[in-house]
Amino acid sequence: MKIFIDSANLQQIRHLIENYQIEGVTTNPSILAKEKEDYWDVLKQIQTIIGRERPLFVQTLSETADEMVQEAENIVQTLGGKIYIKVPAVKEGYKAMKELNKLGINTLGTAIFTAQQALMCANCGIQYVAPYVNRIDQLSGDGVGVVADIVKLFNTFQLQTKVLAASFKNVNQVHKCSLAGAHSITASPDIIEALHEHPSSIISVEGFSKDWQKRFGVINCK
Repeated sequence: MKIFIDSANLQQIRHLIENYQIEGVTTNPSILAKEKEDYWDVLKQIQTIIGRERPLFVQTLSETADEMVQEAENIVQTLGGKIYIKVPAVKEGYKAMKELNKLGINTLGTAIFTAQQALMCANCGIQYVAPYVNRIDQLSGDGVGVVADIVKLFNTFQLQTKVLAASFKNVNQVHKCSLAGAHSITASPDIIEALHEHPSSIISVEGFSKDWQKRFGVINCK
């Protein structure tokens, strides 16, 4: 399963890229609005940190399909590199997805709350769908169950579209999405850190060091 960073915080992105195996970065209007710099500058700096060979996801803000396509073309031309355009799973969004597919622009269907929505997005020829796991749970749904259903549908119909599960509150949700067969997930920096760590691992390492020092005095294997 591939890991994407769901953030526009440059310091956090740099830290995670340096320490872990990260596939790329996803952004949305809310995430970009949190940063103090101009959003174009932030996006370009993210590309500098992750490299232009890693995917960077940028969401459209327009309301009509024609405007979404124009906005997507502008984003791709302005940034260059491996850009994926995020388009919401709404009426005008589906129309835009079909056109972006014709233009050869990499696209992700976002704001997905049902497996059927994901299937309809995939039928438009896009590369990724992003079901909102925790938001589905907050609506008394089953976010992980929706992810599992999407994976099953894509396998049944042999679709090439990948599942990039999003909206996580804790590591357990990510773990269950992994078991459900999600191809990738995007999560906040704190969730990604938690995926890699466990208190017992730290305690074990400290125990090894103490045992070594009792016997040999210093930590030096030379």
